[in-house]
Amino acid sequence: MSDTRQAGGRPGAARQAAPTRPGPGFGPGGHRGGPMGMGAPVEKAKNFGTSLRRLVRYLRPRLVPLLAVFLLGVVSTAFSVVAPKRIGDAATLISRGLSGSGIDFHGILQIVLFLVGLYLVSALFGFLQQYLMADVAQRTVYDMRREVSAKLARLPLAYFDGRTHGEIMSRVTNDLDNIAGTLQQSLAQIISSVITILGVIVMMFVISPLLSAITLVVLPLSFLMARLIAPRSQKYFGDQWKHIGELNGHVEEMYTGHTIVKAFGRERASIQKFNDVNDKVYEASWRAQFVSGLLFPLMSFINNIGYVAVAVAGGIMVAERALAIGDILAFIQYSRQFTMPIAQVANIANVLQSTVASAERVFELLDESEETTEAPAVLPAVRGNVRFEQVSFRYKEEAPLIEGMDLDVKEGETIAIVGPTGAGKTTLVNLLMRFYDPQKGRITVDGTDIRAVKRGSLRGAFGMVLQDTWLFNGTIRDNIAYGRDGATDEEVHAAAAAAHADHFIRTLPEGYATVLNEEASNISQGQRQLLTIARAVLVDPAILILDEATSSVDTRTEVLIRRAMARLREGRTSFVIAHRLSTIRDARLILVMNKGSIIETGTHQELLQKGGFYATLYNSQFSVAAVEAEEEAGATA
Repeated sequence: MSDTRQAGGRPGAARQAAPTRPGPGFGPGGHRGGPMGMGAPVEKAKNFGTSLRRLVRYLRPRLVPLLAVFLLGVVSTAFSVVAPKRIGDAATLISRGLSGSGIDFHGILQIVLFLVGLYLVSALFGFLQQYLMADVAQRTVYDMRREVSAKLARLPLAYFDGRTHGEIMSRVTNDLDNIAGTLQQSLAQIISSVITILGVIVMMFVISPLLSAITLVVLPLSFLMARLIAPRSQKYFGDQWKHIGELNGHVEEMYTGHTIVKAFGRERASIQKFNDVNDKVYEASWRAQFVSGLLFPLMSFINNIGYVAVAVAGGIMVAERALAIGDILAFIQYSRQFTMPIAQVANIANVLQSTVASAERVFELLDESEETTEAPAVLPAVRGNVRFEQVSFRYKEEAPLIEGMDLDVKEGETIAIVGPTGAGKTTLVNLLMRFYDPQKGRITVDGTDIRAVKRGSLRGAFGMVLQDTWLFNGTIRDNIAYGRDGATDEEVHAAAAAAHADHFIRTLPEGYATVLNEEASNISQGQRQLLTIARAVLVDPAILILDEATSSVDTRTEVLIRRAMARLREGRTSFVIAHRLSTIRDARLILVMNKGSIIETGTHQELLQKGGFYATLYNSQFSVAAVEAEEEAGATA
């Protein structure tokens, strides 16, 4: 089947993919913005608890490695928490030795060796924790990505018609990457942070309950500062990423359309718009960095007040011999070590909001209504008899489009469908291909209701060439062979020759091995159209659908293609949608559609003799052509 990509602003029309924007919490290149990730724009989930529980369910199959991650994190963190106390013990030994009893170098060496081993084991366990967590995170997101991919294949065309490609791609890429980053980094970090907080509190109370109480007094002030500043910084970071997205969109738009920009002399206007948006990015970024930058100096100020209080009280206790000097040194290290994991936990709470919001967007896609359940039957060898029986269809409940359509097409007939824009021509094709199902009536192929067979079996009987071409990033040979697995080079070349594409292909530097870029912009629009026609020729279908298939080629090439299509249509049922009525004069039957109904039928001559809607359309086209020809002749003279 050829060129069946259907998505667009109008149902059934192809459209360009919208540029994707950076996902929540990530900047260009996937880096989190701001200090310690404070720049991640937090999009809050609509239903945090439900979405979080559903996300956790994806982790259940990996419960054993997750438990190992937790245990490794506990051991690694516990070892690092013990280290300051042993360093303090070494300081105490040195202090006692300086007081006159002699330094116990053997005892200090034992402590040093113990600390080296402690740090090595802690680092090893930390490495294993990160390794396992990376495996868990990537396997979990792998499963989610596979589930999303399978879901996209089961979604009806209506889903894609109602959303931009950029929005869908953002859920498939940015949101899943956001989830992966949080699972891999934040989950292990929160384990370490929580264990560090608990371990440090225990060690501080072991050393001195009084000093611990002094340290904990300033803790509420730190939380208060984080509570006051973080929401404001998030607002500014949200503005920053909004304007960066706008800037990226403008740059991409101007780059892809640079020929048009230059042709219409809009360089100055483009640069001015860039400068305006860039100023907004600067303003938002400055505010975001300034406000978020206040948090740590203020927290450091509060912590330093606590540090001074601890140092004064500790000094008095050491002077009174109520506390060893090594213990006060260890305690100061713990008090310094205490604030960092608190800030990390506060930051992870913000990141978690963004992650659950991303998960919620993915779950919304997974919960979308799928295409109706397929019947297991396969369509037998197709002859090409097509029948519409009292078919009614509407895209929106309140806006009927097709009402009670009857149509009987015999094997091998060429049916032309004409009418003004919005008459329902492409909708008829969408119904025939079962991209949509009618609300009433039925459509049969060789007497078989198309809803009684698999969609793939049905669509395999069709070859389609659309006005809007679709080619993928790959060789010309692969693009032509896309519609049929196992096509040989000889068959591909023969199809290209039948579509009058072989000559231009062989003039390219790499011939059939020429690689088309992402938008196939390294060949002309007319050449792209020829390749899609060659693709349809190669499929050799029982039923052809041609939607303005020659609209993008020159008049001489159009004549050649029409001859090739005439040969291709021999013995095949063909549906030809046309705006240029001169291209369908040889059709066996012409259907004239308007507002979803067939208002006239007949051959070209019969419809002209009726003097109805078709005759008006036909004569208006030639009147316009005659006027244009006269104007061109006058201008030449």
